[in-house]
Amino acid sequence: MALRVVFMGTPDFSVPTLAEIVGQGHDVVAVYSRAPAPAGRGMELRKSPVHVAAERFGIEVRTPKNFRNTDDVDALAALAPDLIVVVAYGVILPQAVLDIPPLGCINVHASLLPRWRGAAPIQRAIMAGDQETGVAIMQMEAGLDTGPVGLVEKVAITPDMTAGELHDRLARSGADALGRALAALSRGTLAFTPQPEDGVTYAKKITNDDARIDWTQSAQAVHDHVRGLSPFPGAFCMIAGAKGPERMKILRTARADGQGTPGTALDDHLLIACGEGAVRLLDVQRAGSKPMKAEDLLRGFAVPTGTVLS
Repeated sequence: MALRVVFMGTPDFSVPTLAEIVGQGHDVVAVYSRAPAPAGRGMELRKSPVHVAAERFGIEVRTPKNFRNTDDVDALAALAPDLIVVVAYGVILPQAVLDIPPLGCINVHASLLPRWRGAAPIQRAIMAGDQETGVAIMQMEAGLDTGPVGLVEKVAITPDMTAGELHDRLARSGADALGRALAALSRGTLAFTPQPEDGVTYAKKITNDDARIDWTQSAQAVHDHVRGLSPFPGAFCMIAGAKGPERMKILRTARADGQGTPGTALDDHLLIACGEGAVRLLDVQRAGSKPMKAEDLLRGFAVPTGTVLS
């Protein structure tokens, strides 16, 4: 049975799920996304990835700032959706919106709830050294990612996987899981189970302070920190440059043998001591430059033994 669906999403992560819903033949009566925002060097208004995809599918796009205006809630209700599907929309839905569709509002969340409720579940899972995560299809309610779960799909986090790689894997898994959930919902066989009270963790938004590398941590912790923030926003440290200290992002590392004062280069090839063990810097990005391999950096920017990164 085809459903009348309103889709709400904004970033790249949401696009595969929108495509899956359209591909299944459901009637997507409107797409809601964040409004176009200034981006790039020219700061020109840029539509979100979901906005662009929806237009490609010929679907009407709406971009209210929020739903505090009753006119926006009424306009949504007038669409008479059976279901609202939400994937990384970025706008809080009030109870008045949650109450509109008879089948409720379903969210595709990038974690195995109740672990990593909140804004940055992909990054936080890797930064914590988790070996497994996944996607959860959740019935939305007023609390932050507290609703009952109807379906989960687990995904392994491999030892060197970055947040960007996991993001792409979970985007595909989320689309697949949502497709199966809608098929079951159409048959009336999708059951939602309350989340357990044990094991709740919160994936708070990543701040600039979170991104700075703490070299006093173990090599494993530094490695997890770097890959959990790669490629965006990028873990960073300070290093001496020709004009004084400069910020350098570290995008990929490898754990290595070595001991020394934390943050100190143990050789001329970016082996950096940690609180326990060491890491080899593999991919880096200087301020104002593009990401590059460590060997490319060293051709024009020497980091000799004894250099201190802070």
